[in-house]
Amino acid sequence: MHAPTDSHWGAVKRILRYLRGTTTYGLYITHSSFFDLCGFTYVDWAGSTDDRKSTGGYLVFFGQTLISWKSSKQRTIARSSTKAEYKTLTNGTAEVIWLQYLLRDLQIHFASASTIWCDNLDATNLSANPIFHACTKHIEVDYHFVRDRVAKKKIQIHFISSHDQFTDVLTKPFPTALFTTFRFKLQVNPPPSA
Repeated sequence: MHAPTDSHWGAVKRILRYLRGTTTYGLYITHSSFFDLCGFTYVDWAGSTDDRKSTGGYLVFFGQTLISWKSSKQRTIARSSTKAEYKTLTNGTAEVIWLQYLLRDLQIHFASASTIWCDNLDATNLSANPIFHACTKHIEVDYHFVRDRVAKKKIQIHFISSHDQFTDVLTKPFPTALFTTFRFKLQVNPPPSA
Protein backbone atom coordinates (compact mmCIF):
# COMPACT_ATOMS: atom_id res chain seq x y z
CA MET A 1 0.00 0.00 0.00
CA HIS A 2 2.96 2.33 0.53
CA ALA A 3 4.43 1.95 -2.95
CA PRO A 4 1.79 0.48 -5.29
CA THR A 5 2.73 -0.43 -8.84
CA ASP A 6 0.67 -0.83 -11.99
CA SER A 7 0.31 -4.57 -11.29
CA HIS A 8 -1.12 -3.78 -7.83
CA TRP A 9 -3.60 -1.35 -9.37
CA GLY A 10 -4.57 -3.97 -11.96
CA ALA A 11 -5.23 -6.49 -9.18
CA VAL A 12 -7.42 -4.00 -7.29
CA LYS A 13 -9.45 -3.26 -10.42
CA ARG A 14 -9.90 -6.99 -11.06
CA ILE A 15 -11.18 -7.49 -7.50
CA LEU A 16 -13.62 -4.59 -7.85
CA ARG A 17 -14.92 -5.95 -11.18
CA TYR A 18 -15.42 -9.36 -9.56
CA LEU A 19 -17.33 -7.83 -6.64
CA ARG A 20 -19.53 -5.80 -8.98
CA GLY A 21 -20.38 -8.95 -10.95
CA THR A 22 -21.26 -11.05 -7.89
CA THR A 23 -23.39 -8.70 -5.80
CA THR A 24 -26.25 -11.20 -5.71
CA TYR A 25 -24.04 -14.05 -4.53
CA GLY A 26 -24.25 -15.13 -0.94
CA LEU A 27 -23.54 -17.84 1.55
CA TYR A 28 -26.72 -19.87 1.92
CA ILE A 29 -27.53 -22.12 4.85
CA THR A 30 -28.61 -25.53 3.65
CA HIS A 31 -30.51 -28.26 5.45
CA SER A 32 -28.29 -31.14 6.44
CA SER A 33 -29.01 -34.54 7.92
CA PHE A 34 -25.79 -34.43 9.93
CA PHE A 35 -24.39 -31.84 12.32
CA ASP A 36 -20.66 -32.32 12.44
CA LEU A 37 -17.89 -29.76 12.44
CA CYS A 38 -15.43 -30.32 9.63
CA GLY A 39 -12.40 -28.17 8.86
CA PHE A 40 -9.98 -27.79 5.96
CA THR A 41 -6.56 -26.16 6.20
CA TYR A 42 -4.12 -25.15 3.49
CA VAL A 43 -1.02 -23.00 3.16
CA ASP A 44 0.73 -21.50 0.16
CA TRP A 45 4.26 -22.00 1.48
CA ALA A 46 6.60 -19.04 0.85
CA GLY A 47 4.10 -17.83 -1.74
CA SER A 48 4.67 -14.12 -1.25
CA THR A 49 7.24 -12.96 -3.78
CA ASP A 50 7.78 -9.77 -1.75
CA ASP A 51 8.93 -11.34 1.53
CA ARG A 52 8.57 -15.15 1.10
CA LYS A 53 6.07 -15.42 3.94
CA SER A 54 3.40 -18.09 3.66
CA THR A 55 -0.32 -17.46 3.37
CA GLY A 56 -2.49 -19.90 5.29
CA GLY A 57 -6.20 -20.41 5.46
CA TYR A 58 -8.89 -22.56 6.97
CA LEU A 59 -12.56 -23.28 6.36
CA VAL A 60 -14.99 -24.76 8.91
CA PHE A 61 -18.31 -26.34 7.97
CA PHE A 62 -21.22 -27.14 10.27
CA GLY A 63 -22.97 -29.90 8.38
CA GLN A 64 -22.87 -28.71 4.77
CA THR A 65 -22.81 -25.00 5.60
CA LEU A 66 -19.63 -22.93 5.70
CA ILE A 67 -19.68 -21.06 9.02
CA SER A 68 -16.11 -19.84 9.55
CA TRP A 69 -13.12 -19.03 7.36
CA LYS A 70 -9.88 -17.13 7.51
CA SER A 71 -6.95 -16.42 5.25
CA SER A 72 -3.88 -14.52 6.40
CA LYS A 73 -0.20 -14.13 5.81
CA GLN A 74 1.87 -15.78 8.52
CA ARG A 75 3.91 -13.43 10.71
CA THR A 76 7.20 -15.28 10.33
CA ILE A 77 8.97 -16.93 7.44
CA ALA A 78 8.58 -20.71 7.61
CA ARG A 79 11.75 -22.58 6.71
CA SER A 80 9.78 -25.70 5.79
CA SER A 81 6.39 -26.46 4.30
CA THR A 82 5.67 -28.66 7.34
CA LYS A 83 6.15 -25.73 9.70
CA ALA A 84 3.92 -23.47 7.59
CA GLU A 85 1.24 -26.18 7.26
CA TYR A 86 1.36 -27.04 10.96
CA LYS A 87 0.95 -23.39 11.98
CA THR A 88 -2.16 -23.15 9.80
CA LEU A 89 -3.37 -26.52 11.14
CA THR A 90 -2.98 -25.09 14.66
CA ASN A 91 -5.07 -22.03 13.76
CA GLY A 92 -7.77 -24.22 12.19
CA THR A 93 -7.75 -26.50 15.25
CA ALA A 94 -8.17 -23.53 17.58
CA GLU A 95 -11.17 -22.34 15.56
CA VAL A 96 -12.81 -25.80 15.58
CA ILE A 97 -12.25 -26.15 19.34
CA TRP A 98 -13.79 -22.70 19.96
CA LEU A 99 -16.80 -23.61 17.80
CA GLN A 100 -17.17 -26.92 19.69
CA TYR A 101 -17.38 -24.97 22.97
CA LEU A 102 -19.86 -22.51 21.47
CA LEU A 103 -22.11 -25.26 20.11
CA ARG A 104 -21.92 -27.18 23.38
CA ASP A 105 -23.14 -24.03 25.17
CA LEU A 106 -26.05 -24.06 22.69
CA GLN A 107 -26.79 -27.67 23.73
CA ILE A 108 -25.48 -29.18 20.49
CA HIS A 109 -23.33 -32.22 21.20
CA PHE A 110 -21.27 -34.33 18.84
CA ALA A 111 -21.11 -38.12 18.72
CA SER A 112 -17.61 -38.13 17.27
CA ALA A 113 -14.53 -35.96 17.05
CA SER A 114 -14.48 -33.15 14.51
CA THR A 115 -12.38 -33.80 11.42
CA ILE A 116 -9.79 -31.45 9.97
CA TRP A 117 -8.46 -32.18 6.49
CA CYS A 118 -4.87 -31.23 5.66
CA ASP A 119 -3.02 -31.88 2.40
CA ASN A 120 0.46 -32.11 3.95
CA LEU A 121 1.37 -35.67 5.01
CA ASP A 122 4.16 -34.53 7.35
CA ALA A 123 1.83 -32.19 9.26
CA THR A 124 -0.91 -34.85 9.31
CA ASN A 125 1.47 -37.51 10.66
CA LEU A 126 3.01 -35.10 13.16
CA SER A 127 -0.41 -34.54 14.75
CA ALA A 128 -0.73 -38.24 15.61
CA ASN A 129 2.91 -39.03 16.42
CA PRO A 130 3.64 -39.14 20.16
CA ILE A 131 7.38 -38.96 19.52
CA PHE A 132 8.58 -35.40 19.07
CA HIS A 133 11.62 -35.23 16.83
CA ALA A 134 14.45 -32.77 17.35
CA CYS A 135 14.10 -31.52 13.77
CA THR A 136 10.63 -30.21 14.59
CA LYS A 137 11.54 -28.57 17.92
CA HIS A 138 10.85 -25.10 16.48
CA ILE A 139 7.12 -25.92 16.24
CA GLU A 140 6.82 -27.58 19.65
CA VAL A 141 4.12 -25.31 21.12
CA ASP A 142 1.82 -25.75 18.10
CA TYR A 143 2.59 -29.46 18.08
CA HIS A 144 1.50 -29.90 21.70
CA PHE A 145 -1.66 -27.86 21.16
CA VAL A 146 -2.87 -29.97 18.23
CA ARG A 147 -1.52 -33.27 19.59
CA ASP A 148 -3.34 -32.70 22.90
CA ARG A 149 -6.68 -32.24 21.08
CA VAL A 150 -6.06 -35.38 18.99
CA ALA A 151 -5.15 -37.39 22.12
CA LYS A 152 -8.32 -36.20 23.88
CA LYS A 153 -10.33 -37.23 20.78
CA LYS A 154 -11.67 -33.69 20.31
CA ILE A 155 -10.47 -33.61 16.71
CA GLN A 156 -9.13 -35.96 14.05
CA ILE A 157 -6.60 -34.92 11.45
CA HIS A 158 -6.90 -36.58 8.03
CA PHE A 159 -4.97 -36.24 4.81
CA ILE A 160 -6.71 -34.86 1.73
CA SER A 161 -5.33 -34.72 -1.80
CA SER A 162 -4.30 -31.29 -3.06
CA HIS A 163 -6.78 -31.72 -5.94
CA ASP A 164 -9.66 -31.88 -3.44
CA GLN A 165 -8.35 -29.14 -1.14
CA PHE A 166 -10.63 -26.23 -1.94
CA THR A 167 -9.16 -24.09 0.85
CA ASP A 168 -6.57 -23.21 -1.82
CA VAL A 169 -9.04 -20.62 -3.06
CA LEU A 170 -8.24 -18.50 0.04
CA THR A 171 -4.49 -18.50 -0.48
CA LYS A 172 -3.63 -18.14 -4.16
CA PRO A 173 -5.04 -17.17 -7.57
CA PHE A 174 -6.69 -19.73 -9.87
CA PRO A 175 -7.93 -19.89 -13.44
CA THR A 176 -11.57 -18.81 -13.68
CA ALA A 177 -12.99 -22.34 -14.22
CA LEU A 178 -11.22 -23.81 -11.19
CA PHE A 179 -12.07 -20.77 -9.05
CA THR A 180 -15.75 -21.13 -10.01
CA THR A 181 -15.65 -24.84 -9.06
CA PHE A 182 -14.14 -24.08 -5.66
CA ARG A 183 -16.62 -21.23 -5.08
CA PHE A 184 -19.48 -23.65 -5.83
CA LYS A 185 -18.06 -26.21 -3.34
CA LEU A 186 -18.03 -23.45 -0.71
CA GLN A 187 -21.68 -22.86 -1.55
CA VAL A 188 -21.12 -19.21 -2.40
CA ASN A 189 -23.73 -18.95 -5.13
CA PRO A 190 -26.33 -16.67 -6.62
CA PRO A 191 -29.71 -16.84 -4.90
CA PRO A 192 -31.73 -20.02 -5.55
CA SER A 193 -34.29 -19.72 -8.34
CA ALA A 194 -37.86 -19.29 -7.17
